[in-house]
Amino acid sequence: MLLGRGLRERRAGGCNRALLVSVAQFDPGVRLRGRPGAQRDTKKLHRTLSKLGFRVEIHSDLSSDQIYQLFLEESRCPVKDCFLAVLSSHGDEGCVFGADGKPVLLSRVFNYFDNECMEEKAKVFLIQACRGGALDDGVEVDSAVDISECSFTQHLSVPVDTAVMYATAPGYGAFMHPLGSVFLQTFCTLLQEEGNRELELTRLMTRLSHSVAYTFQAKGGTLAGKKEMPCFMTRLTREVFPFASTQTPSIS
Repeated sequence: MLLGRGLRERRAGGCNRALLVSVAQFDPGVRLRGRPGAQRDTKKLHRTLSKLGFRVEIHSDLSSDQIYQLFLEESRCPVKDCFLAVLSSHGDEGCVFGADGKPVLLSRVFNYFDNECMEEKAKVFLIQACRGGALDDGVEVDSAVDISECSFTQHLSVPVDTAVMYATAPGYGAFMHPLGSVFLQTFCTLLQEEGNRELELTRLMTRLSHSVAYTFQAKGGTLAGKKEMPCFMTRLTREVFPFASTQTPSIS
C-alpha cells in the first residue's frame, strides 16, 4: 500500500528525510513467503528516526514498478542534510523483490540519486534482504556463486557522498524473525544510545557490523549456529554525522 506522500512539505527541503520501503506480504501467486517481522522493523525505525529529527515515510507492499517510481520521485525532492532509505524484502545479489515478485535492481535505484538536487547531500541506504542462498558459519568459506562482477557494477552505480549498508555479505542470506531482523533492530538499538548517535557514519556502521556479527547466532533446526555479517559500501568523500544532535552541517 502506498501511503500519503506530503510532497508539498518536503519540497521546502527543511529537514532530513527517511524513506522506509518494506514488503511483508506478496501478491497471490507469488512464491515468496510473507515476512511478518518486517512490520516490527518499520515501527521501530519510524519511532527511532522520528526522535532524531527525520521526517519519516512508510511505504508497504509495493510492486517493483511502484518502488522504482517512488525512489525516482524521492530523488528529486530537496533535503536538508541527509536522505536515508531502508529497503526490506526478499532479495538476491543486486536486487530486492517487489510485492509482485519482480526484481528491483539496486543499481537503478542508486542511479536516481546522482542528480543536482542530491548533490553534496549525504545519502544512506540500508538493505535488509538476502544476497544469495549461502549460510554463514562464522568462518571464511568458498562461495560457488560468482558475485564479483555484480558487486562491482553496484559499486559503480552508487553516487558520490552515498553509503550503502547491506544486512549481509554478497552471496549470503539475511535473517528475518517474526520479532524483526537482527540487522535493523540492532541499528535502532544503537541509535537509541546517545554515544552512538554522535558517531561519524563509518564508525557507527562498523559498530553495527561488530554487534550483529558477534552477538547474533541463529537457533533451531538447520539454521542453528548460523551467523550474519553486514557489509558496508561507501563513496563518502567527507565525514558524515547524520544522527548527531547538531545536524548542521552533517557533511564536514
